[in-house]
Amino acid sequence: MKAYKFRLYPSAEQERKLNEQLELCRHLYNGLLEQRITAHKMGKKIGYVKQANELPELRREMEDYREIHSQVLQDVAKRVDRAYQNFYRRVKEKKTGKMQKAGFPRFKPMTRYRSLTYTQSGFHLLENGHLKLSKIGELRMFMHREIEGEFKTLNISHDSTGKWYASFSVMPGKVANVSEETGKSVGIDAGLLHLTTMSDGTVIEPPHFLMKSERRITKAQRNLSRKVRGSRNRRKYRVRVARAYEKVKNQREDFAHKLSNEIVQNNDLIVFENLNIRSMVKNHHLAKSIADASWNTLVQYTIYKAESAGKLVVSVDPGYTSRTCSNCGYEKESLKLSERTFHCDSCGYEIDRDLNAAINIHNLGLIKVGRGTPEVTPVEISALPARATLIGEAGSPVP
Repeated sequence: MKAYKFRLYPSAEQERKLNEQLELCRHLYNGLLEQRITAHKMGKKIGYVKQANELPELRREMEDYREIHSQVLQDVAKRVDRAYQNFYRRVKEKKTGKMQKAGFPRFKPMTRYRSLTYTQSGFHLLENGHLKLSKIGELRMFMHREIEGEFKTLNISHDSTGKWYASFSVMPGKVANVSEETGKSVGIDAGLLHLTTMSDGTVIEPPHFLMKSERRITKAQRNLSRKVRGSRNRRKYRVRVARAYEKVKNQREDFAHKLSNEIVQNNDLIVFENLNIRSMVKNHHLAKSIADASWNTLVQYTIYKAESAGKLVVSVDPGYTSRTCSNCGYEKESLKLSERTFHCDSCGYEIDRDLNAAINIHNLGLIKVGRGTPEVTPVEISALPARATLIGEAGSPVP
């Protein structure tokens, strides 16, 4: 599956209709959720099929819902069902200790329901690049690139700044646009002092987009906090805060797109360390810096670009990579975070600690895919493969 996202420019009347449909769908979502909760208290079981079969009756009784495409209403029932399925999954993970709270499905306020989903029908892409929606009409759309493949779903959404978007999920007609092989591979170590250190010696500094915009965001939030709740002024300043955060988000994504594209174009094999970002941000001293680095965004963008280019991405366990000598394989008992240079007690090799970790990460990836054997001792070779995980060209784990 491939996604295409375009900016929409609805007229005032079209925007009014879209907002009305969003509000009706939100009320329907909350009603279906309440129906499930009530049925559970009464000892009855109700699922997606039963609720979806009741939607035609709802449209006959309530005229407002006739103005919404039937598949959009069906998707609302699917969302409720998906919320329950995710809840059951979290309950199982809580029992195994993977999660602390299960989180029961919640009712949606106005600010938490912002999209309509069409599944294969109810929309049509016009020759002029505009989008025609059932019950809405022709919406002006900025189609900046051609869509290739078979349409599966369309998601109409708006963000907190009031901008509208159309996101198409497409099944590509061809497998991949395989690019020319370079014969190169690279291991990438993520950090805060340096955003990434690559095994070929390339160092990328962190852009610190959030920190650079912090004063502007703080000022906007301070002004927002002074406004009366529910007032027009507060809504105006809420948009200003949202736009300030949107700029940071766009800067991060633009940087990640450009860097991931360069990595994919220059290498056939890319090896990342498998970091548990969710656990790392619990460190309140580093949480803001970790979020600003956007490591996970870079990895995700690299994976899907590598898939399109026919390249390979591998994830490995970063354990002991910083304190293991990339020259002889000797493992030090400990290495303080303040020690930025790795010195091997066995062979005397000296190297930057991040570069040393990147080389070890690269070696782990090579061993896993069978493309080479790094120069380490036989004992170390037997231990290394167990810490590597193959992601593969499609981005999914391969046993």
